[in-house]
Amino acid sequence: MADVWNKAVLYHFLHAVALFVLALYGAANRGAWWLLFAGIFLFSGSLYMMALTNLRWLGAITPLGGLCFLAGWAWLVIAPRV
Repeated sequence: MADVWNKAVLYHFLHAVALFVLALYGAANRGAWWLLFAGIFLFSGSLYMMALTNLRWLGAITPLGGLCFLAGWAWLVIAPRV
């Protein structure tokens, strides 16, 4: 479960930095901000809970967070520059 915890921490950290940058400079990309936030909550949150409680069914929630991450990054790539 230590590997699961470490993966959650890595993705949480990387996307928290992205949220911070978007909060400072990305006023036009609030949708991407919310998608990345939801990704942290679902992806990292489910992995944290799985590592702490050893409830394996929480792993079924993790891909939803991954989809939120993908959608948030896609939003930033596709969004028109202001």
